[in-house]
Amino acid sequence: MKHALPVTLSLLLLLTLTEAVTAQTTEAQRAAVATSIGYRIVPNIVYQEANGFEAKLDLYLPSERTSAPTLINFHGGGWRSGTKESRGLRFLPYLEMGWAVVNVQYRLARISLAPAAVEDSLCALRWIIRNADRYNIDTSRLVLTGDSAGGHLSLTTGIIPTSAGLDGQCPGDEPLEVAAIVNWYGITDVGDLLAGPNMQEYAVTWMGSMPNRYEIAERVSPLTYVRHGLPPILTIHGDADPTVPYTHALRLHEELEKVGVPNQLHTVPGGGHGRFSLDESIEIYEVIRSFLKKHSLE
Repeated sequence: MKHALPVTLSLLLLLTLTEAVTAQTTEAQRAAVATSIGYRIVPNIVYQEANGFEAKLDLYLPSERTSAPTLINFHGGGWRSGTKESRGLRFLPYLEMGWAVVNVQYRLARISLAPAAVEDSLCALRWIIRNADRYNIDTSRLVLTGDSAGGHLSLTTGIIPTSAGLDGQCPGDEPLEVAAIVNWYGITDVGDLLAGPNMQEYAVTWMGSMPNRYEIAERVSPLTYVRHGLPPILTIHGDADPTVPYTHALRLHEELEKVGVPNQLHTVPGGGHGRFSLDESIEIYEVIRSFLKKHSLE
């Protein structure tokens, strides 16, 4: 397997060096410089081995702060494609805020079908909690995020209880608790995508031809585990999304409201499956910062 070095801070440094030849430095460039020199990267740490596959994660750690809120990021790709490196630029706003970031890889469908990705994501969280002291990670301020399938994994990682038995690949007695979840258009009902008007090929691929695929789909669906006492959840979703139905966001919001879980749904009018405009994206990150501040996570 090719080990790709995370590119986020390398790109920042390249931009900084390019702009250094100009006569004047903008505030944005100053922020880029501060970020590029303010972090150390620990890439490709193996946190889990299963089915002959080494699942890895990258750490982006503030050089000077001994403790900071930590973002745990899961990439999208329909559980069958994508890499952790492909989503590196998405968490730049968190680096600018001085957060630590953990960027997680997991088993895709071509390696292991469902529920492998969910199992790996829970094991990544357990690894982070177990190694928090070593890397100065504050376990009281862990925030999960991801887009599409990664949004789904951020939800399952944050709300699936130990009683579900999906952490069997990495057993332990540490409470797998997080402070909040920022879900970007994640799937909340996997079974809804296996047949009927909302069928999606990527979901069918992830389940394969297993005769109990609907049972597994329910077991890995966030809506299955909605209950009182979950961490605050922010969902971002375009109401014209052709890949993950907007109804998934609506149903999650409604169910969380019923049981009193602090949550917020930010709808992008006319928005598709990500690829939001600059203005829409700026507004989204303003909503995220407000959400984090509200829950004492800035």
